Amino acid sequence: MKTRAAILWEQGQDWSVEEIDLDPPQSGEVLVKLAGSGLCHSDEHVRTGDMVVPQETADMLGLKQFPMIGGHEGAGEVVEVGPGVTTLAPGDHVVLGFIPACGKCPSCAKGQSNLCDFGAFLLAGRQISDFTARHHSASGEDLGTMCLLGTFGEHTVVNEASCIKIENDIPLDKAALVGCGVTTGWGSATYAAEVQPGETVVVVGAGGIGVNAIQGAAMAGARHIVAVDPIEFKREQAMVFGATHTASSIEEATALVGEITWGANADKAIITIGVGDGNLIAPVMGLTAKGGRVVHTSVAPMEENEVQLNLFDLTLQQKQLVGSIFGSANPRYDIPRLLRMYQEGKLKLDELVTREYDLADINKGYDDMNDGNNIRGFVRY
Repeated sequence: MKTRAAILWEQGQDWSVEEIDLDPPQSGEVLVKLAGSGLCHSDEHVRTGDMVVPQETADMLGLKQFPMIGGHEGAGEVVEVGPGVTTLAPGDHVVLGFIPACGKCPSCAKGQSNLCDFGAFLLAGRQISDFTARHHSASGEDLGTMCLLGTFGEHTVVNEASCIKIENDIPLDKAALVGCGVTTGWGSATYAAEVQPGETVVVVGAGGIGVNAIQGAAMAGARHIVAVDPIEFKREQAMVFGATHTASSIEEATALVGEITWGANADKAIITIGVGDGNLIAPVMGLTAKGGRVVHTSVAPMEENEVQLNLFDLTLQQKQLVGSIFGSANPRYDIPRLLRMYQEGKLKLDELVTREYDLADINKGYDDMNDGNNIRGFVRY
């Protein structure tokens, strides 16, 4: 079939919206008609090169990351299923989880499906069933898909392992947001940081991930939640999602946290800035209390190896520094759970989307994100 999609032909280029050819689903795959897609920073990381596999590694593994269809935060309706699909049928509504879960590997068996072995193929852009492409340009060139999904298209073919079935009465545009940003932020607070009632929490970066980390900390019962962001609009929005205090810089936050905790400092800190920076670790650890924990959720450039960290402070004050992907959540369990919270009025999703765009305006959406004008942009089909 023919459909439209936004293609990134090379690193550093703009997204190009074109008609593509889409093959029918093969064994273990489904065809999904998407309602829309969130505009997440991770796709921008690919465009800028932060998440581009080094050429030497790509050649060794036989990978070809470009051209690729972007997008990994989507939801839609199943139109067709391939042979062997047992958990889905045409008409089912699904959220596409950006990490497929096989249910069989050691991580899945331990209840850590966000670390499923299928994650090794996220940037390869080919179907995990046979490592071939279902998406093709008008000229016949194979197209990769971001995180095996390619939600910057009106239709896509994905593996059954990437689909989480949801109730049909949940609005698909809201459900799409839970496929990445909401769960990643919320889980960073509730799972990775293990925020407890009465604690003081600092969230560094109040974008699409950060405001949901704030929301998660608030739901967990934190007493103080300090949102740190240089952009006034984002600091204002952070208050909507549960922040009790805001600061425009780490330096300002350090003084503020010292004041509101009588010098004890923050129990937990969560780093959710747009591009991870190793120079940020030491000052964030510095505003964290003895026995406190810093969660690093931000994506840094793949070859970033420099981190500023005082090891004496780490040991003598028994602090923790942990990483988290997908908020350390389990897609198949937590996505339906969060959507139930939304239906019950406990989770804010309606307030997340600042602006909506047509697919043809996707580059404007990323300009707005980079300029700090959006908490979350959304492309509606």
